[in-house]
Parts: sequence; C-alpha cells; structure tokens
Amino acid sequence: MEHWKKVFAIIWTGQFLSILSSTIVNFAIILWISIETGSAGMLALSAIAALLPQALLGPVTGVFIDRWDRKVTMIVADSFIAFCTFLLAVLFWLDIAGMVHIFILLGLRSVGSAFHMPAMQASVPMLAPKEQLTRIAGINQVIQSVGNIAGPALGALFITIWRMEYVLMLDVAGAFFACTSLLFVKIPNPEQNEQQAPHLLREIKAGIRIVTRTKGLSLVFLFSILVTFFLMPVSVLFPLMTLDHFNGNAFQVSLIEVLWGGGALLGGGIMGAKVYKINKVKLVNSMYLGIGLTFLLSGLLPPAGYPWFAAFTFLGGIIGAVYMSAFTGIVQSNVDPAALGRVFSMYYTCNLIPCVLGLAGIGFFADELGLSFSFVVCGAIITGIGILAFLTPSTFRIKA
Repeated sequence: MEHWKKVFAIIWTGQFLSILSSTIVNFAIILWISIETGSAGMLALSAIAALLPQALLGPVTGVFIDRWDRKVTMIVADSFIAFCTFLLAVLFWLDIAGMVHIFILLGLRSVGSAFHMPAMQASVPMLAPKEQLTRIAGINQVIQSVGNIAGPALGALFITIWRMEYVLMLDVAGAFFACTSLLFVKIPNPEQNEQQAPHLLREIKAGIRIVTRTKGLSLVFLFSILVTFFLMPVSVLFPLMTLDHFNGNAFQVSLIEVLWGGGALLGGGIMGAKVYKINKVKLVNSMYLGIGLTFLLSGLLPPAGYPWFAAFTFLGGIIGAVYMSAFTGIVQSNVDPAALGRVFSMYYTCNLIPCVLGLAGIGFFADELGLSFSFVVCGAIITGIGILAFLTPSTFRIKA
C-alpha cells in the first residue's frame, strides 16, 4: 500500500505549483479590483462571476466525470483554465483589458473548475486506503495553505514590479507543470455498476438519491451548505475590511491573506499528521462554532483593532482547514467512488448557488450598512447553525 504515497507525491508536486501560481494571479486580480474600484459590490460581482458557471454546470459535469477517464478530465480542464488566463494576458498586453474582460475570464475559469475540482476529489479514494482519506484531505489543505501564504505576498509584490500580463502568465506555467505531473501517474477509474447507455437526467437523480437516502449524510450536507451561504460572502470582504474599516494598506491586505493561509497550513498539518480516532461530524460542528465566533468578534473590533483582526483571521484559517479536511473525509468514506463525481459536483452546486445569492446581497449590504456589521451578522448566524448541528443526533450515526 506504500505505492499510494509515491503517486500522491508526484500529483502534489504539480498541484502545488499550480495552486501557488493561481493564488498569485487571483490575489493580484482582487488587489487590482480593490485599488481600481474600491467597491464591495464590484468584489462581490467578481466572486459571482467566478462561482456561478461552476454552480450551474455542477449537476451535468458530475455525470461526465463519473463516465470519463478522470486523469484526462483533469488535464483537459486545467489546460482550458490556463488558455483562458493566457487570453486575458494578451488583452492586458494590448492595454484593452477591463472589468468586463476580468468577469469573463473568471467565468470561463469557473467552467474548467467545474470539471477539475470534483474529478480530483473523486479520484482520491481510488488511490489511497479509506482510513487515510481524512489525512490526505489534511495534506491537501497544507499544500493549498502554503500557496495561500506565499501567493498574496508574491501577488502584491509582482503587481507592483511587473505588468499584469506577466503576472497572469504565471498561472499558465503552473497549469503546465500540474498537467505534466499527471502524465506520470496512473489513476484508476471505478467500475461502473450499470452498463446502461448514459442518461443525463437519470444519473443526476441517482447522485441526489445517494445523499438523500442517508438522513444523517443529507443533514451534514445541509448544514455545510448553510454555513457556506454566510461564510463565502464575508470572506470576499476581507481586503475592504482591512483597507476601509482598519485604514490599512496593500501590505496589510496581503498580511491578512498570509495569516489565513498560515492558519490553514497549521490546521491542515494537524489533520494530515496522523489518523485520529474522533467523530468527524462532531469535529465539523465544532468548527462551525469556531469560525462563526471569529467573524462575529472581528466585526465588533474598533478601527484600531487590526492586530486582533489579524489574530482572529489566523485562528479562522486553522478552523477552516480542520473543517474542510473532516468534511471531505466524511463524504469520501460514505459514498461509492463510482458516484463521487456526481456527489461532489452536486455538493458544489448546492453550495455555490446560495453563495451567489449571498454575494449578490452582501455588496449592497456592506456598502449601505457597513463592513463590520456584515461580519457580526454572518458570524452570529454561522454560530447558530453550529449549535443547531449539535442538536441533530442522526448525523452522528453515519460512518465518520
């Protein structure tokens, strides 16, 4: 069984370079939008552009991910994302790039992510022992966190010393390394339980039934979706919270991103260090309480409270990584690998559509009623969801 470690080492090498370059580019774009517009509404619109296509396509892409070769799917999706980024780089080189072009780029990248992310998550159980799944999810969080630590700092640096098109080309190079690494590994595809001809609607319904027929699992999904509905809108306001409420600068914006990534690195490291004998559902519920309180307390800080905001952000990064590692392990342990593409795609869809609605409202909410008030309200609601999750005992009976 040691072979799985070598396979993941190869995959993770390519994914790290891809994640790092994407984080650099994403933060450079966020910083560019924040500086150019200074609007919570524009940041919210950019987040919607990055999420909506993936949300709408999720049920359909999941069916094809479970039918297609998963390695090929990941390579093609990553290549498509890189090609879209290259086109935007050309527009910046021609000095004709604007907000509309950025929204289109983010939308097209989202189409590629609708295939790539579920295919990657659905491939993990085919490569590693079941008892290692949560640990692997933790290691994935470590890799993403390292990128999130270095990415904002490098993004802030590169956008000041390079033209934007050169920064964008880093994402193209990262995708090349990720695709190349996949060529050196074999990713088995699950055996199909049915030999019927593909039927889109029937297979979408089958993916939904896999989750809904297990009451505890469906409630775990529901609580996660509700939390994300209030978490995602607030998360896009971090740059403006630093700039406007705490009167910060670009360096302090990037520092907040680095601290979140540092916390996530620590949280992922904790989860990836070993296999823990702990009920993962209770662990996830505890993380809801934690992340809700960090948002609520951040919103109550005065303009001079930036150091505390930084501390709460670091703690939130730890909590977020532990939550995501545990949640991913729960799903991968309770769903047949042959259906994981549909289940993860459906989860992303159910997660992202409410997020888009929340993002559509948070821009107006924050611009009209205040950034700090947005943190307080969303943090309080997330904390309440965590309490409710602990009061539903059926979730504790699933394999976790």
